[in-house]
Amino acid sequence: MTTAARPTFDTARGGSGARERDLSAMTKQYSSRDLPSHTSLKSRERGQGTVEDLSGKDFKRELEEREGRGSEKRSSSTKSHLEYTSKKSRTEALPPPANLDADDPLEASDNSDSSDDDDDTALLMAELNKIKKEKALEEVKKEEQHRAEVEKIRMENILSGNPLLKNKLAESSDKLNMKVKRRWDDDVVFKNCSRAEPDKKEKTLSMIPCAMNSIGNSWKNVLNNLINFFLYLLKFST
Repeated sequence: MTTAARPTFDTARGGSGARERDLSAMTKQYSSRDLPSHTSLKSRERGQGTVEDLSGKDFKRELEEREGRGSEKRSSSTKSHLEYTSKKSRTEALPPPANLDADDPLEASDNSDSSDDDDDTALLMAELNKIKKEKALEEVKKEEQHRAEVEKIRMENILSGNPLLKNKLAESSDKLNMKVKRRWDDDVVFKNCSRAEPDKKEKTLSMIPCAMNSIGNSWKNVLNNLINFFLYLLKFST
């Protein structure tokens, strides 16, 4: 059960300080952001560039040392570049190495043998070039024949009918003997019935007399029924 509606057993009591017993006084609230902060200034510590640290340094000597180190680096880089260029020029100036694998004659007496060998190699190279040309011509002819056969088969397929039916038919030893199967609706009873039907104009014109004929026939049936009814009554009355 809730106790929100019950009266307070103990009345509100104030403190014993100044204006704390006055219950009607306005209360005050302060945000933590409004409170005073950073009430003391930061000072440099030792090693952070204080006056004592800077008073014992010789800035001129440090500057000269840094300049000396920079000049040494620059001189070493230029020296290495000069050494590289000198090595490159020396290697370019050297004569080309001798081809040890070449079949050069070692003695002057072998000049005739070397000339004969050169003639033989020339003949062999000429024969090899001739064989290569013949093979290239044969490959070109084969490729042309293959293209002609492919083009011939393609034209035959186009002229003979639908090429998609090739897989359903027998293997084509004769590619021109492709026969298309009959349609499933060739012998249907109602095939081409729309050709024998009259036009729409004739249908609309024939609707009016057909309606009149149907009305006349209905009246005739009514009259016949009435005559039969009267004849039936006369028969029983007599």
